[in-house]
Amino acid sequence: MRHKLRASFFGLLAFLIVVSSVTVNPLSSKAAESFDVAAESAILVDAETGKILFAKNADIKLPPASMTKMMTEYLVLEAINEGQISWDTTTLISDRAYNVSASSISSGIGLIQDKQYTVRELYEAMAIISDNATTIALAELVAGSEGEFVTMMNAKAEEMGLTEYQFVNATGLSNKDYTDIGLEAPEGTDPNADDLLSARSSALLAYHLLNDYPEVLEFSSTLLSELDGRELQNLNWMLPWEDNNFVQYGVEGVDGLKTGWTTEAGYCFTGTAERDGRRLITVVMKTESKGARFVETGKLLEYGFGQFEKQELYPAGFQIEDESSIDVAKGKEEMVEIETSAPISATIKNGDQDSYSVHYTFDESKLNEDGELTAPIEEGEKVGTMELVYNGDIDYGYINGDGLVQSVDLITTSAVEKQNWFMLTLSGIGDFFSNIFTSVVDTVKGWFS
Repeated sequence: MRHKLRASFFGLLAFLIVVSSVTVNPLSSKAAESFDVAAESAILVDAETGKILFAKNADIKLPPASMTKMMTEYLVLEAINEGQISWDTTTLISDRAYNVSASSISSGIGLIQDKQYTVRELYEAMAIISDNATTIALAELVAGSEGEFVTMMNAKAEEMGLTEYQFVNATGLSNKDYTDIGLEAPEGTDPNADDLLSARSSALLAYHLLNDYPEVLEFSSTLLSELDGRELQNLNWMLPWEDNNFVQYGVEGVDGLKTGWTTEAGYCFTGTAERDGRRLITVVMKTESKGARFVETGKLLEYGFGQFEKQELYPAGFQIEDESSIDVAKGKEEMVEIETSAPISATIKNGDQDSYSVHYTFDESKLNEDGELTAPIEEGEKVGTMELVYNGDIDYGYINGDGLVQSVDLITTSAVEKQNWFMLTLSGIGDFFSNIFTSVVDTVKGWFS
């Protein structure tokens, strides 16, 4: 009886230890699932792979306010890259841009109408303080009019694969703001319409902007500049400020990207930060205040950098056990070994390594009807891919496409020469008589069945 009581005691003690360890572990799955941010919509994305690490109401279309300007920034950088304009190209300020610049409704900085401004000057004002008039001036320079530029914006959005979007102007103002200033809405657009983006589409736009034109960070990370003798102070409070009230919002590695606010949009922000070679993209929409959008972004970034890391899950030269070779037809060898040409790395949640596996997908055009490769085969010849599979409970997918998977090439480790004609002939004769023998056996069996 004493032994049974002792066993029961130690069993209970072990159970309590296990329960307490699960309860206090801050990295447990329940702790991770409880993560949230105080925004109507939000998303967190790995900038290299496009893997979504967290999402909240990410497909709701909302007014993005000046986050709209990320598309304007992209199209201007594209025009520069294609040689249509340069940073030194100059332009005058149109009546439309001038009226926006002079209006308190649009928070204009007061441009000089008879002065030639360079593209760089206009771009700095757009990127650093989100100026609307300089944005319109750039749109008119690239497309001829803001209305034509809006057509370009929507076409580029479709090309990028944005799924929830509507662009009606280049600035992110409500079109009603234009009419309140005494201007017409951009031609071809509804005078009462707003630009619309979901957090997912905002993040995808930022993903393309950062990966296609990383030079945008030169502007989005600039703390101070000047135009016409006026100081331009960056609206991003998360940058490394040192001697003002914004220092409390600073988060390590932040170098962009775009703030936004209108009455309809509330306070929103598309952020990005890099640490130790890893870059993350965040979006928060409809937060409660100027400061809140940065606080909630900070939560996303700390969650992303703290709870996820890039790991090499499978090395180059990896072979799935019991699937390390494939049969070969008409070759001097009957099979050839296969392996991966490169490692597979992924940004994964801490402790989630065991939720991943891999499988082979062979190139059907390389296989005969029996699933064999046909000689001759070269060393290092690609015969398919090895794909990463996530088997866990929570999978937000990829920002750049549903169902997108990470994969590496599957290659042969050696060459296989084709058999000479004599051996192929003998093999063919053997197959012929083998087939005859099989037919005879089947016939005889049929007599007695």
